[in-house]
Amino acid sequence: MPAIKSIRFILVFILLLLINNNSFAQPKTYCNPINIDYGYCPIPNFVEQGKHRATADPVITVFKGNYYLFSTNQWGYWWSPDMVSWNFVPRKFLKPWHKVYDELCAPATLVLGDTLMVIGSTYSKNFPIWMSTNPQKDEWKEAIDSFPVGAWDPGFFLDDDNRLYIYFGSSNLYPTYVQEIDRKTFLPVGERKELLKLNDKIHGWERFGEYHDNTFLNPFIEGSWMNKHNGKYYLQYSAPGTEFSGYGDGVYISDHPTGPFTYQSHNPFSYKPGGFANGAGHGATYQDLYKQWWHVSTVVLATKNNFERRIGIWPAQFDKDGILSTNTAYGDYPHYLPTAKANHAESQFTGWMLLNYNKPIQVSSTYGGFSANLANDENIKTYWSAATGNKGEWIQTDLGKISSIKAIQINYADQDATTMGKIPGLYHQYKLYSSNDGKNWKLLIDKSENKTDIPHEYVELKNSAEARFLKLENIHMPSGKFAISGFRVFGKSDIAVPDTVQHFVVLRGDAEKRNSWLKWQVNEKATGYMIYTGTAPDKLYTSMMVLGTNEYYFSAMEKDRTYYFQIEAFNEGGIGKRTTVVKVE
Repeated sequence: MPAIKSIRFILVFILLLLINNNSFAQPKTYCNPINIDYGYCPIPNFVEQGKHRATADPVITVFKGNYYLFSTNQWGYWWSPDMVSWNFVPRKFLKPWHKVYDELCAPATLVLGDTLMVIGSTYSKNFPIWMSTNPQKDEWKEAIDSFPVGAWDPGFFLDDDNRLYIYFGSSNLYPTYVQEIDRKTFLPVGERKELLKLNDKIHGWERFGEYHDNTFLNPFIEGSWMNKHNGKYYLQYSAPGTEFSGYGDGVYISDHPTGPFTYQSHNPFSYKPGGFANGAGHGATYQDLYKQWWHVSTVVLATKNNFERRIGIWPAQFDKDGILSTNTAYGDYPHYLPTAKANHAESQFTGWMLLNYNKPIQVSSTYGGFSANLANDENIKTYWSAATGNKGEWIQTDLGKISSIKAIQINYADQDATTMGKIPGLYHQYKLYSSNDGKNWKLLIDKSENKTDIPHEYVELKNSAEARFLKLENIHMPSGKFAISGFRVFGKSDIAVPDTVQHFVVLRGDAEKRNSWLKWQVNEKATGYMIYTGTAPDKLYTSMMVLGTNEYYFSAMEKDRTYYFQIEAFNEGGIGKRTTVVKVE
C-alpha cells in the first residue's frame, strides 16, 4: 500500500508540473510574421545570393470549418482549425513534376458547395484548376485540365446570383482585368474587361520605390481580390512593388462586380511601413469562423533578394460607412486569435509591449559582421549570426529590470543554409532560460525534443514569468548557422507610460502634396511612437511605427485630399495618450 501511494503521489506531482509548465499553454494569441514552415527559395538564379526561406501572395479560405492557407512556391498548403496551429499538406500542383521550382505562384481559391478549388498564376492556356472535397489530405483531381483564361495573380469571386468571375493582372504596363467564367464548364463568358490602372500622380502610396521616390520604373499593380459587403463590391489590388516596406493593398468600390469602380477615400486600406514586420500587400480579405474580418498579406524581407518574404495576418473591418480598413498598429506584437466575442472595430492588440528593444545583448560567438545588437534592433532585414549552428551556441538579452514576461518570439535567420525547396523532417530545438541576476538560471521553455520546423517561433506563456534576463540556447538548427533576426520579449515592465507627445507638427508643402514631414519633441520616456492618419478625423485607420527618431517622412498621401494626424508614445510600461488631431490641407 505505501508503494501504491508513493506512485500515486509521483503521478499527481508530474501532472501538476505539466499543468504549470508554460510550454503546455493553449495559445490565445499569435504574432506576425506567422510561424509556419516556410519552404526555402526554389529559384535557381538566386541561389548564389544565399539559400533562404520565402513565400508571399497568400490567400486564406474557410472551408468546412477549417482555415486553408495557400501561398507562392510552397509545394503544398496548410490547414488550421484555429488560425494558429497550421498543418502542412505536401502537394505538387503543376507539371512537369521533376523541376524543384514547378509550383503554384500567387494562387487563388474558390469554394463551390462542398468543393474547394485552387489555381495558380499563368499566362498559358493549358493550366489546370484543381478540386478537392477533403483537402486536409492530398486528395485532389482536375476540375478542368486546361483553363483557357491565362490569369496572373488571379482572384476568384462567386456572387450571390452564382455568377462566377476571375480578376487578374500583374504588370507595370497593363491594367487589372475581369472575366466572367461559366461555373459549370469553367470556360470564359464574353470578353475580358479592363478595370483598374494605377494613378501614382495622385495616389502617393502607388509610387515605385522604398520611399515612393523611384522614378526609374513604373509601379506594379497586382494581387487582385474581391469581397462583397452589404451589396457593395470591393475590388482590391496591391502596389507599388513586392520588395518595398510600403507594399500595400488598395481598394475600389462598385455596385456591380464588373464596375465601374470608385477609389475608396481611405487607401491603402492595408499598409505597414514601420516596425519589425514591414509590408501588408498582395493579400486576401476573409471572414473567420465567427464572421469577423481579417486580411492576410505579404511581409517583406528583401535581404537575400527582392522576393524574400513572409506572411502576416491583420484584423480588418468594414465600418458603419462601408469603409474597408486593416488595423496594423502594433501589428507585429501579440494579438488575440479569433473568438466569438471579438469586435474588430476595436484593436485586437493584447497590450503586451516589447521589453528588449536595443537592450544589452551577449552572445556565445559572432560570425563576421552579423553582430549581436542586430538581434534586437526591430529590423527583420538584419540579424546576428553565431559562428556555427552547433549545439551550445547562445544569445542572452537583458531587459534592464525584472519584468512580467507574457510571450517570446524567436525569429530565425538564414545564414549559410544549404537547404533548397520543401524538405520534410526539418526542425528547430532550443532551451530558453530566465534569471533575475544573470547568474542563477531557471528553465523557462524546453523545446529540446521538438521535431517541428518553427522559423518564427512564438510561445505564449501560460503563466507570466518574472525575470530580467533571458538566455536562448541552441540545440539544433534545420540548416545553416544559429542566426536570429529578432529575439523578441513581450510583456509589461513596471515603469510609467510616456506622457502625451508635445509639439507635434505636420508640414505639407505646396509643391508636392503627396508628401508631408512630421516632427515632434523627443519624449524621454518613450521607446517609440505610433502615428495615426486618415482622410477623416474619426477614421485614422493608417498607422506607422517610428523607433529611434522624432521625425517621419510620410509619402503615401492622396494629392487632392485633406489629412488628419495623431501620435502616441509608448514604452515597456504601455502606451501614452494620443495628441489632439492635427488637420492638414
